[in-house]
Amino acid sequence: MINTVETLLVPPYMNNKTSLSFIQVICLCLYYSIIRYLPENTTPLVGKLNKALRRAICKHIFLYCGKNVNIERGAYFASGKNIRIGNNSGLGVNCHIPNNTIIGDNVMMGPNCYIISNNHNYSDTSKPMIEQGLAHAEQTVIGNDVWIGRDVLMTPGRHIADGSIIAAGCVLCKDFPPFSIIGGNPSVLIKQRK
Repeated sequence: MINTVETLLVPPYMNNKTSLSFIQVICLCLYYSIIRYLPENTTPLVGKLNKALRRAICKHIFLYCGKNVNIERGAYFASGKNIRIGNNSGLGVNCHIPNNTIIGDNVMMGPNCYIISNNHNYSDTSKPMIEQGLAHAEQTVIGNDVWIGRDVLMTPGRHIADGSIIAAGCVLCKDFPPFSIIGGNPSVLIKQRK
């Protein structure tokens, strides 16, 4: 188990890359044209094969891809070149995560989770918001042993602490301490696991 998600090992040839390699481009084309749309990993007969195909492709796309990673049907991760995902973790069915997300070990993610990387600027009231552009993208970090329920929406820059549970339908708009059970819109602490 990884002590902190920042210690996820990255091969030296992939560290601090700003552009995609030829292999990454080929794998992204395969993923977004075919592999992404294969049936879910729980589908009888073909599920295990689909899980293996998605993991094999993502291993060549992501900055780090741990052992026994589960990328489900329809997962979207942009170019994926800066994503780090630890051992026994997964991306849920139809999830949407930004390119700079860090996911620790043993993370379960339900279907239709959406992580937002940035917001619109809105501070200048003399200009329409549509003309103010986007704020700087913020990184989401998900710790170890985290369970994210279905249809969770995360605002930019969330840090989900180890051992946390995010209830289904939650709009996660602030950070909470480790071993928290969180739910609601806006997110509130339901109780502590420890």
